[in-house]
Amino acid sequence: MFSLPLGDDAHLGPLEVWHAEEFAAHLDRAREHIRPWVGAGFVTTDVDGARATLQRYAERQAADGGRLYGIRREGVLVGGVMFTDFQAAAGFCEVGCWLEPSAEGHGLITRACGVLLDWAFATRGLRRAEWHCRADNDRSSAAAKRLGMTLEGTLREVWPYEGVRHDKQVWAVLAREWLRQTGS
Repeated sequence: MFSLPLGDDAHLGPLEVWHAEEFAAHLDRAREHIRPWVGAGFVTTDVDGARATLQRYAERQAADGGRLYGIRREGVLVGGVMFTDFQAAAGFCEVGCWLEPSAEGHGLITRACGVLLDWAFATRGLRRAEWHCRADNDRSSAAAKRLGMTLEGTLREVWPYEGVRHDKQVWAVLAREWLRQTGS
């Protein structure tokens, strides 16, 4: 299948059901680091759970919905990006991401999400892309800013984690803004 270079000996490519063992091994390395910031159903604990997550995304993609892509650095799965929501008829999507600690600080998320946004806007004709993150996730907010997104609001106490409800930020970029800033 395809693999797009991201620099730093990193590549972006699809994550599919047959990658379940690799995905599970990656989650073993990343689990505690990403658990506070991603949905509970995403952070599985075994190969069967990893396979179920990958199957959910495969079904979403087959219905022209969400999609999941892995970031591999030096051939090792270190994170990924996704369309957590993709609604072509309505003209919008939501982009998400995760990385294990060893891959942070290399610009991989910005470049990989840029690929998703280019495709969503230039190829699929969507009008709007959103980014949702916990308000206290400074790294995620910084990534949204680097992508040229605007903070549109904060939803109070809507993100449950370990018995505490956290605020969630909603960032967005419009197609015309993205295409203007990237020259696409």
